Amino acid sequence: MKRRALMSVSDKSGILEFARELVKMDVEILSTGGTRKHLEDNGVPTTAVDEVTGFPEILGGRVKTLHPLIHGGLLAKHDDSEHQQQMNDNGIAPIEFVCVNLYPFRETISKPDVTVEDAIENIDIGGPTMLRSAAKNHAYVTVIVDSGDYEAVLTELREQQTTSPELRRKLAAKVFRHTAAYDAYISNYLTELTEEQYPEQLTLTYELSQALRYGENPHQKAAFYKSALGSDFSIAHATQLHGKELSYNNIQDANAALQIIKEFTMPASVAVKHMNPCGVGTGETLAQSFKKAYEADSTSIFGGIVALNREVDLETAEQLSQIFLEIVIAPSFTKEALEELGKKKNIRLLTVPFETKRRDKWNTVTVEGGLLVQEPDTFGYGDADIRVVTERQPTEQELEALKLGWSVVKHVKSNAIVVCDGSMTLGVGAGQMNRVGAAAIALEQAADKAQGAAMASDAFFPMADTVEAAAKAGIKAIIQPGGSKKDQESIDAANAHGIAMVFTGVRHFKH
Repeated sequence: MKRRALMSVSDKSGILEFARELVKMDVEILSTGGTRKHLEDNGVPTTAVDEVTGFPEILGGRVKTLHPLIHGGLLAKHDDSEHQQQMNDNGIAPIEFVCVNLYPFRETISKPDVTVEDAIENIDIGGPTMLRSAAKNHAYVTVIVDSGDYEAVLTELREQQTTSPELRRKLAAKVFRHTAAYDAYISNYLTELTEEQYPEQLTLTYELSQALRYGENPHQKAAFYKSALGSDFSIAHATQLHGKELSYNNIQDANAALQIIKEFTMPASVAVKHMNPCGVGTGETLAQSFKKAYEADSTSIFGGIVALNREVDLETAEQLSQIFLEIVIAPSFTKEALEELGKKKNIRLLTVPFETKRRDKWNTVTVEGGLLVQEPDTFGYGDADIRVVTERQPTEQELEALKLGWSVVKHVKSNAIVVCDGSMTLGVGAGQMNRVGAAAIALEQAADKAQGAAMASDAFFPMADTVEAAAKAGIKAIIQPGGSKKDQESIDAANAHGIAMVFTGVRHFKH
């Protein structure tokens, strides 16, 4: 019996060459719709699926391949005598090759003006059914969902007239990954429409972006996957203009830098080391902001990641080029800035679209055996119900410093303390087991600059010791969530030292 292949693809790349080679091997091509027209128009003979089934395409194309004469040919075991007898009795011929793509559901829902009706019409039914049938029966059927696999199939056919069991299983596994991801896009889209907050099953899908040389340490294997529908304002969707590929730690640090730079509308620069900000600066110009970010901690910035929220000009680029940096991220670079920074072989230059509307709805963190899911912490200074709880009111200058400190401290690992003035950080205490320890680190780094500065804390003070340390260093204003049973002790200490204290009512734990 003549060998047969079933083809129905939206991705036409390579399909003509693949089909022509199969025809040369005396394989009959079954096809439908646009794929059949494309093949016929280019001289590849085909047989229409409805000629095989004897049943016309109906319901606007919703039903065309869902027929026993097709699926019997896909699912029959070639070495099972009972299957063979039933095929003979019902006039079913086996299908040895399946080459199918799915309706572009993901691409459809990515459109900003997509309607629910359009999305629903782009849910493929026949395609996944054919793919799953062929993949289930991969002991006998070669199934291809990726045009990049055509040549591997042809190579084996040329060499041995058939495909190997190993290749068929590899292709079948790819099919099930593909249909699982496809179904995940559909389920997530419909779940969002129904506003189901915590569905009984959470289906997530990611695409391989790159294999990494190693993970956090050289003895750990690692890879980077991206969400096809994730935030455009992300490292996953960044464009790299220069430098070697990103490492695992680069990606983590770069993501942290982007989350912080989101907080600012005026020209700002953020320097990050080990996922904590080591320096943040703002200014009238980008160059001014970077100068302050550098001066905030000129030691820790070495080998760090810098994110900037304006196009990098030559003046800023010349400052950046004076120190060793792993990555510089910005909306864009002028030609002159790119030439200047491009002189440094190892620096990575990335651009991301700062004016994007799409943001990730959830943050996820893996734990052994499970996944934690939460909303991103988007609560900012403008959202807070600012309440002055001390006798002294903060000055306008102090309020500016408190605003900057509160914007930064939410991105510092808890326990977190940030000392700053109105335009830059002066000291950062991160990841300590107690709050007074974090304050000691931040105040020591700020040194004499703490005189008259502001302090921000990610969570409330359980006792007055942090306020006492701040007063001793010369801090004049403090911003914190409040909410401790001992709030009054901290308020009394602030009053005793003439410190203005502001409560926000919301904490910013970051683990």
